[in-house]
Amino acid sequence: MSGFATTKEACDDAQVPQVWRDTCAHLLIPLNECRKKEHYLPWKCEHERHVYELCQYKDYKKRVKEAEASRQ
Repeated sequence: MSGFATTKEACDDAQVPQVWRDTCAHLLIPLNECRKKEHYLPWKCEHERHVYELCQYKDYKKRVKEAEASRQ
């Protein structure tokens, strides 16, 4: 997405499960740190959550566009 790469070591240190290690993992790490710090209160970390979910959405749209292009 934005060109950021999260290393395997960074994901291992942050205990990111393998299934969540995608193009948005670099945003998931600070989101999870914020969630832990704020005791998972739903109104906390809204900015981090929004940024992560936007990345996920853009990645989904990109994959849909690529799939449509490959069908033609």
